[in-house]
Amino acid sequence: MAKVSKVKIKFVCQNCASEQPRWVGRCPECSEWNTMAEENDAKLAPAVKAARRSTPVPLKAVTLDEEERFTTGLEELDRVLGGGIVPGSLVLLGGDPGIGKSTLLLQVAQYLASVGKRVLYVSGEESARQIRMRAKRLGAEHDGLFILAENDTNVIEAALHEMQPDWAVIDSIQAIYNPDLASTPGSVSQVRAATGSLMRLAKDQGVSLCIVGHVTKEGTLAGPRVLEHMVDTVLYFEGDRFKSYRLVRAVKNRFGSTNEVGIFEMRSDGLAEVTNPSALFLAERTTETMGSAIVSTMEGTRPLLVEIQALVSPSFLPSPRRAATGIEHNRMVQILAVLEKRVGLPLSKCDVYVNVVGGLSIDEPAGDLGVALAVASSLRDVALKPHAIAIGEVGLNGEVRAVSSLEARLKEAQKLGFTLAVVPGHNLDERLVPPPGMEVVGVTRLLDAIVKSTVPSQTAN
Repeated sequence: MAKVSKVKIKFVCQNCASEQPRWVGRCPECSEWNTMAEENDAKLAPAVKAARRSTPVPLKAVTLDEEERFTTGLEELDRVLGGGIVPGSLVLLGGDPGIGKSTLLLQVAQYLASVGKRVLYVSGEESARQIRMRAKRLGAEHDGLFILAENDTNVIEAALHEMQPDWAVIDSIQAIYNPDLASTPGSVSQVRAATGSLMRLAKDQGVSLCIVGHVTKEGTLAGPRVLEHMVDTVLYFEGDRFKSYRLVRAVKNRFGSTNEVGIFEMRSDGLAEVTNPSALFLAERTTETMGSAIVSTMEGTRPLLVEIQALVSPSFLPSPRRAATGIEHNRMVQILAVLEKRVGLPLSKCDVYVNVVGGLSIDEPAGDLGVALAVASSLRDVALKPHAIAIGEVGLNGEVRAVSSLEARLKEAQKLGFTLAVVPGHNLDERLVPPPGMEVVGVTRLLDAIVKSTVPSQTAN
């Protein structure tokens, strides 16, 4: 009698890829609920051939070749990548559905094809006809751009081996599957296997790959966290679908900084670079508005001017509301406590709402002073000086602490017509050269900053 092989069933967490012998409602590894999915080993991938034998070598004996990057044709994207695309690199681009990921990559593909690169665009979600329609709308049709509508990883790898492109796009990693695995496309095992095979192909053959990843409702990349560890660069494509601008931000980059951000504007003919993002974020600003302050924040090596708005209103709730958009909530609460304790502003019985205009998030403490001035302006119903910016970190004792890259921040403000800068006094020394036509006022206490930033005629009232 023939022996019947048993099918081994396991449950794999879709968040952390941990395996459990039985289903559980909450993953014991990452503590996430309802992330366990059933998988079985009825079909196993063929055994991986033994790797080539390698021997250890001294670190100094490793040859260092200068990186030969090639540009994407978009300076904003090159900035985020660290100077361009590195041959043999594996880039993961994530973003919300409809945000413009495919549009961005198709524009890059068209540029690379126009400069003589061999480009392959693999789509697992759209047909070749749909891609052609989008390319025609974007003006991205070129003889050097090849399209492959395929989900099978074996077919995709064969096409990459045969064509040997300089750059290839996989759109998306959750849509392709390995037929040798029994699990469904998008599962942990499928995503992990597909990414692993693409990574080996990129390193062995020097093909630069960009894979598109879906994001969850929480805004994180779907699939196992190991996916982010396997790739060289992780980019997030951010923005509001109902607004025209988009941000590309790096959260991991083995070939450059993770502090840079690229800014684009969505138009009818595709994505256009924003060369002056500060003007974009201040486009709808009105002068002498209560509860509004301008701050200069650094995104990598780039200074950006953004508007911070605050609304303070009396509260009839036992616990007043505190809401923050664009800055950390705990940071805002800390600044409110300093304003009440060190400056004497009665905020304990007021609802406070703080918003960074334009959808940008401020992570550095240099925006503290702007938040404090906006809140004070809204509470007292007094406008700040219209052509003034505020830069500085606020300490718990009410002191204004020094920040980095002050000279670059001041130059950006001067280009946009600002004539007054309230900055930490400890930043003022003989090495600082203020831009022409700009008055730089140094303050050491938060109360002094509020006085020097307020319109004089209204302060007298």
